[in-house]
Amino acid sequence: MRTDIEPKAGPKEWIGLAVLALPTLLLSLDVTVLHLAVPHLGADLKPSSTQTLWIIDIYGFMIAGFLVTMGTLGDRIGRRRLLLAGAAAFGAASVLAAYSTSAEMLIAARTLLGVAGATIMPSTLSLISNMFRDPRERGLAIGVWATMFSVGIALGPVVGGLLLEHFWWGSVFLLGVPVMAILLVAAPFLLPEFRDPGAGRLDPPSVLLSLATLLPITFAIKELPVYGPRPLPLIALAAGLAAGAAFVRRQRRLADPLLDLRLFGDRVFRGALLIMLISLATLGAVYLFVTQYLQLVAGLSPLRAGLWLLAPAVGLVVTSMAAPLLARRIPAGHVLAGSLVLSAAGFALMTQVTAATPLLLLAAFFLLYVGSGPVSALSTDLVVGAAPPEKAGAASALGETSGELGLALGIAILGSVGTAAYRGAMTGSPALDGVPAAAAEGTRESLAAAVATAGGLEAPLAGQVLGAAKEAFTGGLTTVAAIGAVLMAGAAVLAVVTQRRS
Repeated sequence: MRTDIEPKAGPKEWIGLAVLALPTLLLSLDVTVLHLAVPHLGADLKPSSTQTLWIIDIYGFMIAGFLVTMGTLGDRIGRRRLLLAGAAAFGAASVLAAYSTSAEMLIAARTLLGVAGATIMPSTLSLISNMFRDPRERGLAIGVWATMFSVGIALGPVVGGLLLEHFWWGSVFLLGVPVMAILLVAAPFLLPEFRDPGAGRLDPPSVLLSLATLLPITFAIKELPVYGPRPLPLIALAAGLAAGAAFVRRQRRLADPLLDLRLFGDRVFRGALLIMLISLATLGAVYLFVTQYLQLVAGLSPLRAGLWLLAPAVGLVVTSMAAPLLARRIPAGHVLAGSLVLSAAGFALMTQVTAATPLLLLAAFFLLYVGSGPVSALSTDLVVGAAPPEKAGAASALGETSGELGLALGIAILGSVGTAAYRGAMTGSPALDGVPAAAAEGTRESLAAAVATAGGLEAPLAGQVLGAAKEAFTGGLTTVAAIGAVLMAGAAVLAVVTQRRS
C-alpha cells in the first residue's frame, strides 16, 4: 500500500493522543511509586514478608497474564469500549487499594488493578495505530506514547516521595482516580471505536490456556533466581510450559485464534519483540540497582534520589521524541542499532563506578537512558507497523507482554546475579570480624540489612562494615552493568540483521 495516500491526522487525533498518554504515564508510574510506600503501609497493615512480596508483584503478574487476552478481546468487542471499561475498573480499584484495611484487601485490590491495567495498555497503543494511519505520524505518536511510559517509571520516586512526605501511604494509589475520570469523560468525544470485522468469537479455552501459560512462568521467573530450584517454582515452570505447548497447538487449529501465530512469520516483528525484551530486561535490572545505590550508598533520601534521576528522564524524553523524526531520514533499523550501541556504552561506563563516584553513575545512567528512548519508541512502532491494522490490538499486546516479561526476567535473573556478587564479596569479609553471628548473616544478605546492622554497632566497626557492604554492592552493580553492555551490543547486531527493510 502506498503510504503517501494515507490520511493525515487532525487536531482531534493529536488531542486524543494526549488523553491516551495520561493513563500510560499513570500505569508506568505505578510500577515504581509503590516501592517507596512499602515501609509506610507495612507499619499500618503489618503484612507478613510473603504478603509484602505479593502486594508488590501481583500487579505485574496480572498484567503479564492478561495482556494477550485483553489485546485480542479489544479487537473483537471494540478497543475504545474495552479502554473505557478498564479505566472505570482501574479507578474503582485504586480507591479500594488506597483505603485497604488489611494486607489481604490490598492484595485483592492490586490484583484488580493489574487486570484493569492489562485492558488499558494494549487498547491505548492499538487505538493510536488506528488514529494515525500515516507511517510518519504514527511513528511520532508512538514515540510520544513510549516516552510517557518511560517518564512514568523515572518520575515514580519523585512523585512517591512528595506524596509520602505530606500524606498517608494510600495517596499513591489515588493518583489513578482523576486520570481515569478525565479519560472516561474525554474518550467518547476524541477517540474512535475500532474492532476487527473479521474476528470470530472469543475462545474461552484459549484464554484459560494463555493464563495457565503466562502466570506460572512469570511466577517461576521471579522465584527461581531468588530461592533456587525449589519444588513449587519448578512445578509452576513445568505446568506453564505444558500449557504453552497446548495453547500453541490450539491456536494452529482454530479458524479464529486468540493469538494469530502468523504474526511471528515476519522477521521485523520477531526481531523487534526480542530487542524490546532484551532492552527492558537490562534496563529494569540496572534501574533496581541504581535507585538502591543512590539511597543506600550515596545516602540520598527517596525524594532527592528521584530528583537526581530527572536529568536522565529528560534525556529519555528528548530522544524518544526525536527518534521517529530521525527515522524519516535514516532507516529505523539503523537508528535502533545506533541507540542500542549508545546504551551499551552507558553500561560499559557504569562498570567503572565505585562507591565514591555517584556522579559517574549518573553520567552512565544518563547515557544508557538516552539510548533507551529510541529503542522503546521505534521497536514498539515496528511491532505495531508490521501487523495488519485489524491485528493491531494483538500485536500491541504481544509487544507489551514482551516488555513485561523482559522486566521480570531482568529483575529476577540479572538482579540475582548482582545479589550473588554482593553475597560473594561479603562472605568471609574481614570487615565482619567482631560482628555478632546473627547480624553478620543478615549483613551478607543485602545492603539494606548491612545498613541496619551498622546502625547498631560502635563507630569504628560500623564504618568498617558499612564501607565493605557499599563496595560489595557496587561490585554487584558493575557486574550487572557488564552483562548489560554485552546484551545491548548483541541487540544492536540483532537490529541490523532483522530490521534491514525498515
